[in-house]
Amino acid sequence: MMIKKAILAVLMTAALAGCETQTEGQQRATTGALIGGAGGALVGQAIGGNTKSTVIGAASGALLGAVVGSATTPQRRGDQLCRYQDRYGRIYTAPCDDRYYNGDY
Repeated sequence: MMIKKAILAVLMTAALAGCETQTEGQQRATTGALIGGAGGALVGQAIGGNTKSTVIGAASGALLGAVVGSATTPQRRGDQLCRYQDRYGRIYTAPCDDRYYNGDY
């Protein structure tokens, strides 16, 4: 019973922690970690039926959820940098133009 209260307290603290100052990617990673951790804990408990399985499932689910949440964050159109080569052979980076976004590169 004590472990359930501790897990609930950690989840509530993480859910209420300063989401206002996070970037969209950080918010998505946090949400993914919370959902993945809860789902992983349920799956771990269903498979193993003991505390060790529940903790391993929660940790695995939180890690997977954070990775997926972070990886699925859409890039804003002006944030991508592309490599270009000028007519003298020099390579430089600059914001990507429409050819990149249209797939015509």
